[in-house]
Amino acid sequence: MTDNHLNSLYAAVLKLLRPLTRILLRNGVSFGTFSDLAKWVYVDVATKEFDIKGRKQTTSRVSTITGLSRREVMRVRKLSKPEVTAITERHNRAARVIAAWRREKKFLDETGKPIPLPMEGGGTSFSELISRYSGNVPPRAILDELMHVGAVERLGDGRVSLRARAYIPSSGDVGRLHLLGTDVRHLLSTIDRNLNPGPSGPLFQRKVGYDNLPDDVLPTFHKLFSKKAQTLLESADRWLAQRDRDVDPTVRGSGRNQAGFGVFFFEEPYSDEDN
Repeated sequence: MTDNHLNSLYAAVLKLLRPLTRILLRNGVSFGTFSDLAKWVYVDVATKEFDIKGRKQTTSRVSTITGLSRREVMRVRKLSKPEVTAITERHNRAARVIAAWRREKKFLDETGKPIPLPMEGGGTSFSELISRYSGNVPPRAILDELMHVGAVERLGDGRVSLRARAYIPSSGDVGRLHLLGTDVRHLLSTIDRNLNPGPSGPLFQRKVGYDNLPDDVLPTFHKLFSKKAQTLLESADRWLAQRDRDVDPTVRGSGRNQAGFGVFFFEEPYSDEDN
């Protein structure tokens, strides 16, 4: 690996660490805690993904790969991984419910808009929606979460009406921190694959951006292309849902994979640090 290659990598790491550090400091995470988390991931990845085929991954080899002492590797292996399953499940279930409500004809009116649903009932109901797309979870638990983030509202007659086009955790909610782990991870995984494509080739990765825009352009840009992006995402949701075994158990095929794509905006004052 050449010096130019390493310098480019170091520069890229510094750029991605800056917003991450801002988030960590804002949430009271010390460098010591971050250091232990980073060491844990280093040891975990080195153990699971950088082994020699047919040979057990030893502490000495992990030490060599990561640059950590053998004693430190053994210490880090004893650290517990933060439990995130409950947060992940809550986010996934709520997102699936809203997507299905906007997608499935049974829950739409003649113009294609989501209809208000009674909580219970033999016909189309909120409870049926939850049962079909959120598994064995009490409808009230999902309703409370969707009301908490402002995605639904209770009407005067007791029906539940959808207000949002997507599940977005409320500001300060731990669900938004969950997005930090999932969304950024998917982007970095795509970049990793595109740096080392392999036989299957690279994945689509594009962006558009300019760095000398006046303030009054930003609100218009966001409003105009948020609508276009949402329409595109909903189209992809419909296509993928027809091929996902959780949505349709009759789907056949081998393997279990996750796939999708994301859209995000970025806007901030220009800084020489962006060069």
